[in-house]
Amino acid sequence: MRRRGFIAALGGLALGAAWPRFASARMQARDIVAIDGAGGTNLFWFDADDPANARAIRDELDAIRASGLTAVVLTLSPSGRFWMDDAAFDKTKRAFETWEGIVSRHPDHLTLIRTADDLERARRERKLGLIHTFQGAEPLGEDIERIPMFRERGLRVLQLTHNRRNLVGDGCMEPGNAGLSNFGREVVKRLNAERIVVDLAHGSPRTMTEGVAASRAPMLISHTGCRALADLPRNADDATLRAMADKGGVAGIIFWPYLRTDTQPMAEDVVRHIEHAVNICGEDHVGIGTDTGVAPIARTPEFEKDNREWVAGAVDDGVFDRGRPADLYTFIPDLNTANRFDRLATLLSKRGHSDARIAKILGGNFARVMREVWGA
Repeated sequence: MRRRGFIAALGGLALGAAWPRFASARMQARDIVAIDGAGGTNLFWFDADDPANARAIRDELDAIRASGLTAVVLTLSPSGRFWMDDAAFDKTKRAFETWEGIVSRHPDHLTLIRTADDLERARRERKLGLIHTFQGAEPLGEDIERIPMFRERGLRVLQLTHNRRNLVGDGCMEPGNAGLSNFGREVVKRLNAERIVVDLAHGSPRTMTEGVAASRAPMLISHTGCRALADLPRNADDATLRAMADKGGVAGIIFWPYLRTDTQPMAEDVVRHIEHAVNICGEDHVGIGTDTGVAPIARTPEFEKDNREWVAGAVDDGVFDRGRPADLYTFIPDLNTANRFDRLATLLSKRGHSDARIAKILGGNFARVMREVWGA
């Protein structure tokens, strides 16, 4: 997650208490295991020793509590460039230390997730569990023996590629679509052996297809959209989604502007992609991977200016196509509340989805894969 995506001074935005419960009026996200397959929190950016950050930290902790989330899959590794030396390795080791310090400072709000049983403990204790992941295998370098070392530190999910090519395979922005390398197949095999969940998000079509075939355990496409609805490189096609589901995996629907090819996606687009994925994969293989921070974004004039500049840069980098609106957002404007999972649950209920299905989509499916791979 980029820092720009975490700019979330809460301002006057409600934390979400006013949203209704599920249609049954019996449960909220906090009553189930609710997992964001790609998320984060601003706490990483706040210097806890600076008194000027005290209010921002308190607001962030309030948003965490209001979200009702059990856990987020949290990125520790750097991405966005090639990282072909040990800079990624060193930076990632420091990130583990930073997050361990953050959790130790806020034990009433945060906890580290290492086992499937930890998910239920986090839900019961009303804490946000942090599930460590890398978005790209760059911290491994060429040393596959770093996988058990990182597992010991707390790594529980590893996304093979980001947008670009790395030593494991091609990311979604590589026109060559070269798929997994021989080293990449070794990495998948070792991840399975070390009981770390394989994540194929950001992969090129061939990387995702070959990653599904190579893994002996259920895998994730932690944050994606459905290519049948929005034909963009960042999304997964129906054949990939079916193959993933056949292996027991789960695809999380993203909140970024990959849900449409023209205008800004809204909540109805999230629902549309969820329903398509359910039709293709079945209700046991769909989740939510927002790729956003837990706290809502305060859409101040400063934020709007910074956001337009960031979008322009993303267009230049090929992340978004030219011709898209200059004010695209990497969040869903009408789900811009801390308790967005409750709001989404209500929308799904109104569409006729059962509470049991909604509970699976909001986190139960991710939890099932994690238990199968990690053990108890």
